[in-house]
Amino acid sequence: MITAEDKKVLIEKYRMHPTDTASTEVQIALTTLYITNLSTHLQKFKKDHKTKRRLLKLVGQRKSLLRYLHRCDLDRFHKIVDSLKIRASF
Repeated sequence: MITAEDKKVLIEKYRMHPTDTASTEVQIALTTLYITNLSTHLQKFKKDHKTKRRLLKLVGQRKSLLRYLHRCDLDRFHKIVDSLKIRASF
């Protein structure tokens, strides 16, 4: 389960300015947090199809955000991919 404190720490780490809560990096980091949380849930409950569908939608959303960041600013893209230790294949 993701707590508000977990989200707050993640936002503070990836924000670009003090009031930033919705930059591309923050959205990618939060989506990655949700993906890891749902992945651990699905390892326990393999037949939870609604969660599996939500996971696939989140993966697609993160892929779109990464594609956008790759197209707009390559340095920020590499920084976020290295920081979150994710593979970006598109």
